[in-house]
Amino acid sequence: MKIGDLITWFEAWANPAWCESWDNCGWQIEPGVLHEKTRVLVCLTPTLAVMQEAIALNANLIFAHHPLIFTPPKSLRSGEAMAEMIRLAFTHNIGIYTAHTNFDQVQDGTADVLAQILELKEVTPIVPTQAGLGYGRVGWLEPFLTLQELLAAIQTRLAPPHLIFSPTADLQQTISQVAVLGGSGASYISSVVKTGAQAYLTSDCKFHQFEESRERNLILIDAGHYATERPACDRLVQKFQSLNLDWVKLSQKDEDFRQFFA
Repeated sequence: MKIGDLITWFEAWANPAWCESWDNCGWQIEPGVLHEKTRVLVCLTPTLAVMQEAIALNANLIFAHHPLIFTPPKSLRSGEAMAEMIRLAFTHNIGIYTAHTNFDQVQDGTADVLAQILELKEVTPIVPTQAGLGYGRVGWLEPFLTLQELLAAIQTRLAPPHLIFSPTADLQQTISQVAVLGGSGASYISSVVKTGAQAYLTSDCKFHQFEESRERNLILIDAGHYATERPACDRLVQKFQSLNLDWVKLSQKDEDFRQFFA
């Protein structure tokens, strides 16, 4: 399959026109690779480390969740990360393509994969955007779990370096309905409350958002941006492999930009 054909297939599933107005989905850099046989490296965030990995592996497409370019740069100067990424992309003929908020909404996208990892049943979007699609997922646990069991399952299955949750008096309380949204999802707290979910797994939550959640009887669970979105990259590799591409690999140089002092 050629790169242009892969992108056509992907956009029929996760149309970049669905992305938010502030977002930048689709081609970030296309140096003339559309007719080449696909050798794709999938990552969460396109960084210099990922670019160097792509060069070493002779990849010709970096397929990322996070955009390389969010807003138009005012300048590109030698030594700057973005300028270096662009220089290397054209020098080594490596395209960079991003699927961000369009990928968040679809089946097998960032939220849907989280719901599958937690084995949620009767899953629906937290905020529907169109038929069967939307931001976040909410569903039922079968069997029900205690809060302690739910937190242990999240720790085991996502392996976050740091798991934060709302203050609670009873780790043995029964949890039956859970909402999930990969990445920065604290702005959806009000929408989650309306679903009736007892717990909400997301990331990048602030101090007062934990306070707000407790006041609204919602257990807020922050597993970190990387841990909640990286699994969808792995699923994307599996979907690409099913297309019998010439070569596809999940980046090993993707990074969680947070570290915690022991």
